[in-house]
Amino acid sequence: MKQRIITSIIAISILTTMPAWGQTTVIKRTEKKQTVTPKAGSQWKTKSLYFEGLAFVEDKEGKYGFIDESGKIVIPCQWKGANRFSEGLAAVKDETDKWGYVDKSGNLVIPCKWRQVWHFSEGLAAVSDEKYKYGFIDKTGNHVFPCKWEYAEPFFEGLAKINYGKYYINHSGKIVKVRVKEDWNFPDGLCVVSGDDNKMGFVDTDGKVVIPFIWKNAWNFQEGVAVVEDNNSKFGLIDKTGKLIVPCKWTYMGNLWEKMSEELIQVVDENRKCGFIDKTGNLVIPCKWEYADNFKEGLACVKDETGKKGYIDKTGKQVIPCQWNSAHSFSEGLAVVSNDGWGFVDHTGIIVVPCKWHYARDFSEGLAGVEDSNGKFGYIDKVGNVVIPCKWKNVGSFSEGLAAVEDDNGLEGYIDKTGSLIIPCQFKVTYPFEKGKARVEDNNDKKYYIDKTGKKVE
Repeated sequence: MKQRIITSIIAISILTTMPAWGQTTVIKRTEKKQTVTPKAGSQWKTKSLYFEGLAFVEDKEGKYGFIDESGKIVIPCQWKGANRFSEGLAAVKDETDKWGYVDKSGNLVIPCKWRQVWHFSEGLAAVSDEKYKYGFIDKTGNHVFPCKWEYAEPFFEGLAKINYGKYYINHSGKIVKVRVKEDWNFPDGLCVVSGDDNKMGFVDTDGKVVIPFIWKNAWNFQEGVAVVEDNNSKFGLIDKTGKLIVPCKWTYMGNLWEKMSEELIQVVDENRKCGFIDKTGNLVIPCKWEYADNFKEGLACVKDETGKKGYIDKTGKQVIPCQWNSAHSFSEGLAVVSNDGWGFVDHTGIIVVPCKWHYARDFSEGLAGVEDSNGKFGYIDKVGNVVIPCKWKNVGSFSEGLAAVEDDNGLEGYIDKTGSLIIPCQFKVTYPFEKGKARVEDNNDKKYYIDKTGKKVE
């Protein structure tokens, strides 16, 4: 961060002041009193507002000191820079361009060793070190919170803004509030976010911290529980109060993208074998599989020791033998499977759509994307009939009657179930429609939402 030299002082009615880092700093205060402009012939080049009965001044040689309201010099002009008094102390800068603090008698009570400083507020001042990392010191100059943040502002009503408002800390240094972003999701009313030292916690829709930032990793809540990873890289489950309801003892735990994986959660033990637990932590299906997906439609895709995939039910019984090189979870009654080609099986394992496609996607709204031998994508119905010709470079899943498609130029748009191009291919990135709108990113890297006519919406 480059140092700034601000040669004039501007009064603005606002609560805080700018940090001291240049020769002078912009002064702001709640009173509507204006900046005092030195008169022609005055001995001062610069004069600030009065704070706590004193104003800093700059003499003709560019040195700073302080005067009282009668104009008497109280602290001689000997500093390279100065800032306002607050809580009995004022920041001053020495010849090495380092900042410290003096009292009203001019005594240097906190040595000049900081790159940038703020005024004291609620007993603490934000300061930055040689690496321009911010922390807080008390009035004795002792570190209360180490210099570890990209930026910090003074405390106000018990909170200090950190990293340009990304979050707020209290006087204990704990993050108590974060700035909520528009694209955050709040399943079960909470959203997982990253805080200090990249630790994870949970906030509500107002940004208030509900579960502290103590987890190495965490995932959003589903039906009242969330997967968390501790500092020992072990996985467990917490409830919405942050209470650990399943101890962190598993090597891995499946994410709860679906509704509690139909009440069972995939886990991996210390031998790297997969099984399933319920949300109280009871092992329902023993850990014996090389791989397992979450349950969908009552079945879970698993892989045996030969590397082949099949399906088990919720008792652990194998209902479709492990015979496929690749297989997906069930969707709308069918599952993608593949050996030499890609097709679909039903819940009994019967092949409904022959394995003749170069690749296939899951069914959504009655249609599935498939890739032909020419590398082009289209859509089939549940008996394998091609209903939208294979002419696209890539396709997505249908949502609310529309699906994203990519043309040969690498641009994306949306088609309906007849294959008609409803929204022209003009976007760099597209997402599925939800509640009548879809998020898109254009070629200028601008992100926004559109409606089903392609019109930009809030």
